[in-house]
Amino acid sequence: MVVRFRYSMWDGTQAVPELEADDILDNLTDDLMNFGDLQHALRNMLQRGMRNPDGQRLQGLRDLLQQLRQQRRQQLDRFNLGSVFDDLKQKLDEILDMERNTLERRLDEVAGEQGTAGQPSDGSRSEEQTNEGAQEGQESGQKPNRGEQQQGGEQGGGAPPPNEFAEMLRNIAGKKQEFLQNLPQDVAGQVRELQNYEFMDPEAQERFNELLESLKKAMMETFFKDMYNQIANMSPEELARMKEMVRDLNQMLQDRMAGQEPDFDAFMEKYGDLFGDNPPQSLDELIAQMQHQMGQMQSLLDSLPGDMRQQLQDLLADKVGDPELQQGLNDLAQSLEYLYPMRELRNQYPFRGDEEIDLQSAMQLMRQMQSIDEVERQLERTQYGGEIDDVDADKLEELLGPEARETLDQLKKLLEILEKAGYIRKKGNGYELTPRGTRKIGQRALAEIYSQLKKDSFGKHEIRESGGGGDRTETTKKYEFGDPFFLDIQKTIMNSMYREGPGVPVRLRPDDFEVARTELLTQTTTVIMLDLSWSMALRGSFQAAKKVALALNNLISSQFQRDSLYIIGFSAYARELKADQLPYVRWDESVLGTNMHHALMIAQSLLAKHAVGTRQIIMISDGEPTAHLERGRSYFAYPPSPITIRETLKEVKRCTQKGITINTFMLDRNYYLKEFVNQVAKINKGRVFYTTPDKLGEYILVDYVAQKKKMLAGR
Repeated sequence: MVVRFRYSMWDGTQAVPELEADDILDNLTDDLMNFGDLQHALRNMLQRGMRNPDGQRLQGLRDLLQQLRQQRRQQLDRFNLGSVFDDLKQKLDEILDMERNTLERRLDEVAGEQGTAGQPSDGSRSEEQTNEGAQEGQESGQKPNRGEQQQGGEQGGGAPPPNEFAEMLRNIAGKKQEFLQNLPQDVAGQVRELQNYEFMDPEAQERFNELLESLKKAMMETFFKDMYNQIANMSPEELARMKEMVRDLNQMLQDRMAGQEPDFDAFMEKYGDLFGDNPPQSLDELIAQMQHQMGQMQSLLDSLPGDMRQQLQDLLADKVGDPELQQGLNDLAQSLEYLYPMRELRNQYPFRGDEEIDLQSAMQLMRQMQSIDEVERQLERTQYGGEIDDVDADKLEELLGPEARETLDQLKKLLEILEKAGYIRKKGNGYELTPRGTRKIGQRALAEIYSQLKKDSFGKHEIRESGGGGDRTETTKKYEFGDPFFLDIQKTIMNSMYREGPGVPVRLRPDDFEVARTELLTQTTTVIMLDLSWSMALRGSFQAAKKVALALNNLISSQFQRDSLYIIGFSAYARELKADQLPYVRWDESVLGTNMHHALMIAQSLLAKHAVGTRQIIMISDGEPTAHLERGRSYFAYPPSPITIRETLKEVKRCTQKGITINTFMLDRNYYLKEFVNQVAKINKGRVFYTTPDKLGEYILVDYVAQKKKMLAGR
């Protein structure tokens, strides 16, 4: 069957499958079995997401991180940040060209007027042109000096003679041309000089004022979000209040540096209206807002080439318009950097695109890049042990859309669903498995192993023995002395009729009696010896071995309550493990050795508690013994020393003498291993299975169940 998947843009209407506790537990079990660390398994699941039984995949933190980084790459590949400065330079060049053209036009007009000044007989045209020129000079903002005004007044009529006015206009225009010609080469120096210049062209003056306002807005937004709109048209009284607010804010920061706690509520009661519709609720929140604003501007400066960076810095300096307010903001910046360095909030972005961008758009772009950095850090901290609730869901949705928020909300629910199902519970700052969770993992492991058993019938060794007790089967047999008298009336009477023929009375003979077959149920005590040496993890066998131990524990506790199971872990030394500890057991990384000798000694002491029933050891290992116990200490040697082999085989002989069967499951086939297990089998008469991790559980469980049920009363 061909499976097709259809993808569409997320619009919020797509159905998101509900998460089930059992599916979540399944997704983290392999990591838990492999690493023995529930916190690590939970973190891994949050990182990679999970699949439900239908194959649908819930994205993880790693996917969200990848999307964020992809968005950052797209922005870096799109924009040319150097065009911010190019845009400012282009605007200034256009303003200067406009002013120079106006000056040249005025000079040309003056020259033309002088050439025709004496032509009209009545002089009316000359006077009209003179008045018009004076009016244009006043409209351009150019003011004649006091001496020129007095000279004009002495000649009568309130206006200078035409020739004198033309000369005055020529002098003014010439001085302005000279001023423009001597402007500094850098944009910042040109803007600084032009702030005290009176433009002759009204449109040029207006556009220069707009340029100054854009720089002033960028400078104010470096500290306070949306504050520029508050001060753009302030009266002198309102400006004085703004400066007072900055002074009080600086004082609060100084108090904080001195170890005091400033009265923020009183500050906001006095100045809260200056902070818009969503004012900060604490001094820390206000500081965080200012840090973000300052970080955006600093990131913009850091991302520009070196020459442009300094020029833009100079260009923005002293653009607030009020020296006292500017000084207060400078003090504020120094205090913030001292108290809360902005290392995480500033970054140098290597923009490499072609699309041009202006200053205001660049500030918005820096805000977006800063948000990407911030959410990325939150996701990374969550991946490595942080709280998922620390991720800003609003910012994530703003950057990646509603689907990303839905993913985050589902990831937050994973732990809640497991906890509500009773599989995990809080312990300190982390979580631990509950007994119910441990049982559930064992049940799932058992179901997984039995699902493989349905593929073949390997290992079902039915042995017919006579004896008493057990469960009935659906088949019958002739009664023999000693059989449980589970009489099958119908078949017994039919046997008589076959012999005598139909009729009454029915005459029965001993050979007519038919009884039900039964199964003999034996009581078994099992010790699993689990190899914890580093090679088990290296070859990928450790996880499978732990799953089998959990499955056996679940099988015995649920179906064979009279049986007993012990678990021993061994590497350099051996130790008993409880079933509830098994999910957390890790291989021993810091020590060397496979000490079967010590494990067999502990196994015998545990089995000695049980005098009846079958007693067996199931040993799971991928290597021959390389350590033995001597005077309480472990001695390691590789290749295995003859002493280690000898001491281990001695314990095998003791087990044999006590009637303990050793079944060995070996996960490797090297020469030393084969030689050793052959000796074990020869001494103990137990079985040896060379298997692989994926078949390990299948072999062990089939063998266990087959040994539990033996056919009775029949051959």
